[in-house]
Amino acid sequence: MAERSGVVVVGSANLDVVLGVDGVPRPGETVLARSRAEHVGGKGLNQAVAAARCGAATTFVGAVGDDAAGRRLRDALTAAGVAVRLRALERPTGTAFVTVAGSGENVIVVDPGANAGLVDLAPVELAAVRGAGHLLCQLEVPTASVAAAASEASAAGVVVVLNPSPVQPLPAGLLADVDVLLVNEHEAAALAGDGAAGADGDEADGDGTDGDGSDGDGSDGDGTDGDGARAGGDDADVVARARALARRLLEVVPRVVVTLGAAGALVAVRGGAEGGVHVPGLRVPVVDTTGAGDVVAGALAAALEEARTGAEGGGAPDEERLVAAAHLATAAAALSVQRPGASASAPRREEVEALLAGRPTSRP
Repeated sequence: MAERSGVVVVGSANLDVVLGVDGVPRPGETVLARSRAEHVGGKGLNQAVAAARCGAATTFVGAVGDDAAGRRLRDALTAAGVAVRLRALERPTGTAFVTVAGSGENVIVVDPGANAGLVDLAPVELAAVRGAGHLLCQLEVPTASVAAAASEASAAGVVVVLNPSPVQPLPAGLLADVDVLLVNEHEAAALAGDGAAGADGDEADGDGTDGDGSDGDGSDGDGTDGDGARAGGDDADVVARARALARRLLEVVPRVVVTLGAAGALVAVRGGAEGGVHVPGLRVPVVDTTGAGDVVAGALAAALEEARTGAEGGGAPDEERLVAAAHLATAAAALSVQRPGASASAPRREEVEALLAGRPTSRP
């Protein structure tokens, strides 16, 4: 049997239309944009680019339209060093309309377009999944396709990382195949508190996140808050809430990473440290939080894959490997929020490593 290696991302690809504004409009309010730009994006594409830039051999499985935007996304993935398994469908390429305030706060509306056509994964797509070391999925493509990819990966011994964003009820079968659940605070609360985890039909409350998984308050699971300031004394309360949520999520998945905005991240593993391990955040000036949550996901998968190939026996990560990966991932996102754009803001591995020296972890 061929050796498994690399990260395969099954997910969405969008063209992002980004409008710069002085402040995010309130309901019923009209504001004038001061700038307009177009970038490649989509949670899946962003995460694939982030993983590749953090050093992982990365393959992207997704769908775009047979149009100029689709060709632009394909070219961007290839330029980033990502191998592509892209369907070209007779429907428009997915589009995200992103409003970004000067504070870095953002609001996003996504037209899925061709992403909704990623159904019934083809043999070549499933073969790519089976050949990976890690599978990384989100929920901007049909859940049935995510579940099929996760099932195929789990059966082949591939480590499955799920970033359930935008949050929604998850089939029990999908959760049974997940090795690492990556969630922000809102997603963790929805899955742990509203009965979505393991429930096929119950409605989950909104997750408080926008289309790229970033928080509506400018905090994005990246180790920063909207103005670059640390939460300071509030960190203990944030971490305590995350510990309680993680305990509940560990009842359905074996490993959880909860991103905590300014407070960093919490890593919890069944049989690991009681209450999990807290990875503190970083203080950085914020330009744009768009896609920072996706940088966390891609960098985490890349770090886990590197650790898997260097670990005796490989396989799913232990607590030490997961904590180390969370360090790298939150540092990567802290760099990304200092730059505009989604996939364009993902840093390279050498930049991330320059931030990591001397960063502590804390246990309860």
